[in-house]
Amino acid sequence: MSDSDIALLLADAADEVEIGIAPYDAVIRGGRRRRARRWAVAAATALVLAGSSATLAVAGLPGGSGEGGVVATQPPVTGTPRVSELAKRTTLARGTENGKEWRVTLDTWPAPVDTAEAQATLNAMRAHGEDPADVRKASDLVGKIAYFVHRDYGGEWTKAMENVVPASDRMTTTDLISGALPLKPGDKDIRLVVGAVARTAQRVNCDWTNGTATVVERAGTGSGTEGGVIRSAEGSPYDWFVCLAPKGTQYKSVEVIK
Repeated sequence: MSDSDIALLLADAADEVEIGIAPYDAVIRGGRRRRARRWAVAAATALVLAGSSATLAVAGLPGGSGEGGVVATQPPVTGTPRVSELAKRTTLARGTENGKEWRVTLDTWPAPVDTAEAQATLNAMRAHGEDPADVRKASDLVGKIAYFVHRDYGGEWTKAMENVVPASDRMTTTDLISGALPLKPGDKDIRLVVGAVARTAQRVNCDWTNGTATVVERAGTGSGTEGGVIRSAEGSPYDWFVCLAPKGTQYKSVEVIK
């Protein structure tokens, strides 16, 4: 076969290939921390990292209302604790924009103590549409807590971020893990910031590209709002915060203020 014949065959094959536009949904930026931690962003094909060791994960979407309470529905395995009584969901923030309610929730799965319990936990996660990307086998979960952050905009749920960390993991002083993504799936403006901080953290500063900033303070101080406070989450050794950039601007940076 001549070179020209090969070229014609390749051209014919190329004509039959359809190339679509890759969806852009989320950007994650890792915050300052004293040791490496791993975040995964779901439903994204474009990923921008800043000082972070992150991985891309595409997984199923969560169900339920997003309110605090039990998230697992898998029946217990004989000889292991009831996973459905241990997995918890916490609403981190909520608000209204353009007439639509939005919410950010956190699902916390407890650390299994052995492989049998880990298998029960993994089964429950998967039944709920939460399959940690870094877990290849059930034993990978032993001694580790799993987190899943979900975003709800107008009733449209998406899994935004996930993490699996040792149950002994702790954060101190200005340690920070954070991710930034659009408030509404499909938007280009990166306005929603979700992060974890030490339990001693009192203030978080979210800087926006227009030169303004939002200060997030601990719940109960009287200066925070329902959509922007540092709050605890049942089952998590960290505390959590959410801040939202005003319309017309985007995420620039975030830091814990001493």
